[in-house]
Amino acid sequence: MKVCKIDDLHGGEILAKTIMTPEYKMLLLDGTILKREYIEKLKEFGVVQVYIKEEIDTQKNILKIELEEEVKEKVRNVLEKHIYNKSGDLIELCNTADNIISSLLEEEEVAEKIYDIKESENDIYEHSITVCSLSIITALKMKLSYERIHDIGVACLLHDLGIRYITVNYKNRDINSMTEVKASEYKKHPIYAYSVLKNESWISELSKSIILFHHECINGSGYPLKSVDIPLEARIVAVCEKFDELICGIGNEKIKVHEAIEHLKKFRNILYDQAVVDVFLEFTAVYPVGTYVRTNEGEIGVILKQNKKYADKPVIKIILDEKGDRVLQELVRNLLTEEVYITEVVEMIQ
Repeated sequence: MKVCKIDDLHGGEILAKTIMTPEYKMLLLDGTILKREYIEKLKEFGVVQVYIKEEIDTQKNILKIELEEEVKEKVRNVLEKHIYNKSGDLIELCNTADNIISSLLEEEEVAEKIYDIKESENDIYEHSITVCSLSIITALKMKLSYERIHDIGVACLLHDLGIRYITVNYKNRDINSMTEVKASEYKKHPIYAYSVLKNESWISELSKSIILFHHECINGSGYPLKSVDIPLEARIVAVCEKFDELICGIGNEKIKVHEAIEHLKKFRNILYDQAVVDVFLEFTAVYPVGTYVRTNEGEIGVILKQNKKYADKPVIKIILDEKGDRVLQELVRNLLTEEVYITEVVEMIQ
């Protein structure tokens, strides 16, 4: 256990002591995984330091926080310049894609790591970066060449360029619930992006194809072309794209990570390439750190860390016993070594 200043927290840390107000009102229980919004709320209550557990791994971003913020700002600036000035700055994203690839390649055990991917806001720039990172990891695990991975990265950073040309409200809205006119307009965004880039010589033909085909499905039910002749690289992006769309609410109603994973499992080899889905599920945590779950024994626990190569068997801290009573002593269960499994995700325990 260690004391940390509230300004030094990034999110993902685990409280070692319950936080109380001077009036003895409980703010957060020990064992709570700190999210960024919790940290901001604690600041509002005047909390300046907290006790944090040292022995448990904290939440890890796919990219280093500093790089993620830098890349997000770069993507935002480049795309906004383009839409207003029709500038040629889009080429800058080629270097940005290489920076993301290099960052991921620098990670230790990138081939074995299980990544915690949290639901996020429907920010189109953050979405592009997340899809880029997930697609690159998938391609690396599928042993594609660097040139093909580079083309995937560039395409991902530009794949939703066409959304900036439409006026349809797509945030937390399933396109199937839109009017026919609005749904038709939304489904044109890959064509808009492709049209902007089709005559550009600095972007490869493969990247252009990925941008055009990233919403196509292997059974021909996708859009905008209803094609079944889809490059592998576009099939990789389609899986990563759909997963992140679901958990951040872009062209879909926002759902939980485990629900998005169930969607991919349900429709693999129907809508999505089965080999791609299987690789994606190898490194994507079914239950991200900080998720509250119920076990088959009726206990309530919080996910503390992931086990390498076992995305559905995390380590959990039990908070409530099978009777619903708070567990006072430290009780950590490793689902990889115990005959315990998760039956459902539950709402956060306060």
